[in-house]
Amino acid sequence: MPRHILVKELDIRKGQTSTAADWLNSVPGFRTSAAFFSFLRANLVLPPLTPNSNTSTPLLHPSSSQTLPPLTHSSVATIAADDGVVSTNTLSSIPPLTTITLSSGPDKVAALELVADSIAQQRQLASRAVIFHPITIAMYILVVGIVSQLIYCERSDLAFVATTSVGMTMACLILIITSRYVNLAEEFLLKFVKDQGEDDVIIGSRYSDEIIGALILSLERKGNGNNKKMKSGKLGGKGVVRAWTTGTRYRGAGVGTGMLEEAVRATREKLGNSAEVRFAAEHANSKMVLPELFNGVFRRREAKAARALVSVVERMEPGDKKR
Repeated sequence: MPRHILVKELDIRKGQTSTAADWLNSVPGFRTSAAFFSFLRANLVLPPLTPNSNTSTPLLHPSSSQTLPPLTHSSVATIAADDGVVSTNTLSSIPPLTTITLSSGPDKVAALELVADSIAQQRQLASRAVIFHPITIAMYILVVGIVSQLIYCERSDLAFVATTSVGMTMACLILIITSRYVNLAEEFLLKFVKDQGEDDVIIGSRYSDEIIGALILSLERKGNGNNKKMKSGKLGGKGVVRAWTTGTRYRGAGVGTGMLEEAVRATREKLGNSAEVRFAAEHANSKMVLPELFNGVFRRREAKAARALVSVVERMEPGDKKR
């Protein structure tokens, strides 16, 4: 049984001694607390210490018997996923990106449709080139000024009449000019089906079950198609890229570069290491519908594509492999 020792205290006011408990009870607010702690002391019973598992009960002193179970592959993946890191199981579920020469009919059709879509999508680029060109903006301001002088009834009608008339005019002009790209897309498909040769190669990038990139390569052999080999045992000629495009969602991710590398590899396998690879002068996206004044953005895109091909060719030179 625990023994409670009462501490004697000198009460100066009454000249007699009292216990600390009596003094606390005389102070307002402490009486309830003292009763509460007395209740806890009487009813709180700690269970006897029993040995438990080493992994669930921490020890406060060093012990060699307390060891954690080894982390398995699944537990490491689970911890990484809880910490915000992608687990190995999640990475394995991501489909790979493959760039190969297409051989099946459905894959070739999907690649050709992707090229045709890239031609039709140029109308959006052409529209922006026309609308935001400095000359177009100046003409717009001039037309608004003329309309405001000729058609002026009330001050409240001025802005409405000017913006409506000019907006409708610009919309009609853009629709007439840029609708030509849709016709070019249809013409490309018909021309490819008609002029397709045996040496035309369609390279595609596949992500899961979807073709997200397409490149059309024509192999032009030396000697007007003569298959006679040169002294070095290699065929001569060049590879001409007739079309090169990537789906809008996947642009800027290196898909196009991978197709250019595959085009260079396929050309050198069939025509030799000295074969040249370049873009065709009349490739799928070479048609210019707008006046040359508005074609600056298209010319810059062509130059960028040409630089990308030159960079791939230089990086894949046979002499680099020996270094």
